[in-house]
Amino acid sequence: SFSPKGIDNRIENIMLPLNKSMVRPHLEYCVVPHLKKNLMKIAAQNLVQNTNIDNGQKSNDGLVQRFDKSLEEFYALCDQLELCLRLAYECLSQSFDSTKHSPNLVPTATKPDAVQTESLPYTQYLSMIKSQISCAKDIHNALLECSNKITGKIPAQGGP
Repeated sequence: SFSPKGIDNRIENIMLPLNKSMVRPHLEYCVVPHLKKNLMKIAAQNLVQNTNIDNGQKSNDGLVQRFDKSLEEFYALCDQLELCLRLAYECLSQSFDSTKHSPNLVPTATKPDAVQTESLPYTQYLSMIKSQISCAKDIHNALLECSNKITGKIPAQGGP
């Protein structure tokens, strides 16, 4: 029996500990030194500029970056990484769902000795496809009914 909640729980039980134990520390290891390097470079430039101003020398204001701009770039990078991780999570979830709904292949060979053990017989494949089509029609009808209720349209009588 298929339970979407069961798949979500399995994904959460697998992915969340994996994220906490492997992905997050690796990202911190990779990204934080980049931030430190940029901030130290900017701090050194600001220190040189302030020293030049204190000594009465003209400073070039256009070359010195600001801390807030560096932090903004860092957070933009973190946001991009988060989006990539969410996309990877969604791809993995889609893969699990795909495997659950169509786990086996239909054999293409006509020889009985060439049939793979994990493949579905054609009759089982047909029944699985029919159930998927029926489910898709039910979802379509439910969405159509909902949209008609929202827009206030009355569905046409005598339809298929």
